[in-house]
Amino acid sequence: MTATEIVRELEALGAASYKKVLLNHGAREPIFGVKIEELKKIRKRTGTDHLLALDLFATGIYDAQYLAGLVADPGRMTADDLQRWLATSNCRAISATTVAWVAAESPHGRELAMEWLASPDEDRAQAGWAALSSLVAISGDSRLKPEELERLLQLVERTIHQQPNYVRYSMNGFVIALGSYVDRFTDAAILAGERIGPVSVDMGNTACAVPYAPAYIEKVRSRGAVGKTRKRARC
Repeated sequence: MTATEIVRELEALGAASYKKVLLNHGAREPIFGVKIEELKKIRKRTGTDHLLALDLFATGIYDAQYLAGLVADPGRMTADDLQRWLATSNCRAISATTVAWVAAESPHGRELAMEWLASPDEDRAQAGWAALSSLVAISGDSRLKPEELERLLQLVERTIHQQPNYVRYSMNGFVIALGSYVDRFTDAAILAGERIGPVSVDMGNTACAVPYAPAYIEKVRSRGAVGKTRKRARC
């Protein structure tokens, strides 16, 4: 299937009610409002297709960009591909999920996460912290040294409340990921989360809430799931 054929299919699958939900979460036009389960059905038909992913993302359509992340081959994504995806994301709902997930699964995950999170631009910084969280979720501490993770945790604790709105959200997510997926940092992440306290983020016209990191990590520990990494970042 070509990207043009898939876009026509996506347009037919769009639902006005779901489009409204996505717009409330920051998506922008062009957008059709295709549910994720429908996107995954298309992904089952296409399989992994690097060139198709690039073509889909280049449309700028929210639904097509999300699907691009599902069909992408992270091993074939270059750093330039990922930089272009970040720069041309429909919205932060794409840059902090699809782009961050694919970056984390690519060979360039650590390099790009560290570059992006240091940016003064809110969307780039959020994508960097989100990519870092995904990297920890799929690899534990195998791709980042413990001393580097400790430095990043200290950076979050020291600066989170002074960061832009959505950077705070992704920094909080990093504390949760570190405490949940790297058992040597579980206690340190809980203590850091307690010192940080509740994190305030304006989530716009949504019912979303910011999880309290210590409570979230404790739930993971109570399930005996600490240190159990994921097979992939994308979902």
